[in-house]
Amino acid sequence: MSAHMLLPTIPDFPAPRSAPGRPRRSARGRLGRQQGSSPREGERLLPLTRRQLDDRLEGLGNLYAEASGGGPWAWNQARAAFLRHLAADARRPGFSLLIAETTALTGCAYGFPAGGAGPWWSGLHGHKSGRLFVVSGIVVPPRVRREYQDRPWNLARRLQRRLLADDDAALGVTLVDSRDHRAVETLRSWGWRSAGDGILPSVPPGPFRVLVLTPGA
Repeated sequence: MSAHMLLPTIPDFPAPRSAPGRPRRSARGRLGRQQGSSPREGERLLPLTRRQLDDRLEGLGNLYAEASGGGPWAWNQARAAFLRHLAADARRPGFSLLIAETTALTGCAYGFPAGGAGPWWSGLHGHKSGRLFVVSGIVVPPRVRREYQDRPWNLARRLQRRLLADDDAALGVTLVDSRDHRAVETLRSWGWRSAGDGILPSVPPGPFRVLVLTPGA
């Protein structure tokens, strides 16, 4: 069994300039906090059945392309690759997908129980009684990756926390390309930790890096 966390490649954006005559304020200051999402204004999280997923594939593909911000390439190769990965994961036993929406689709996350198989996290099963859930994809807007990553109401945190809770998982696991340092840092900002940190067992080095997430993070 394998999984590959699909996080859209988000381009770097220059820091906004202050208007002439107005003082700069840190993103951590009061103004930054006021501009962020709040629990009262957050998106609704809804699980989709397999049949509902079939009806929403086009919208999910568009969401991934929009979040990637990669121009025509994102709307062709990247979008198609995302939908192939999603369709393959949807056939796994216990597959679960959550969408986030307001009046439009704003994010999604999905995965499946590890089921006791897979060399990448086999060493983790004894530690968590085998109740592992593979989070194989999180798709959120660029702002969710850049702002308020440590807040419990951050959309990515809400999605991953709900996935683990719905499955009653003891530990979330995922794989990230070892060369994709930006994806690793983004996931760590959302509470993920490398296997081997603290009391968690380490995994042999390879092309993928194993990250783990405890429920409630």
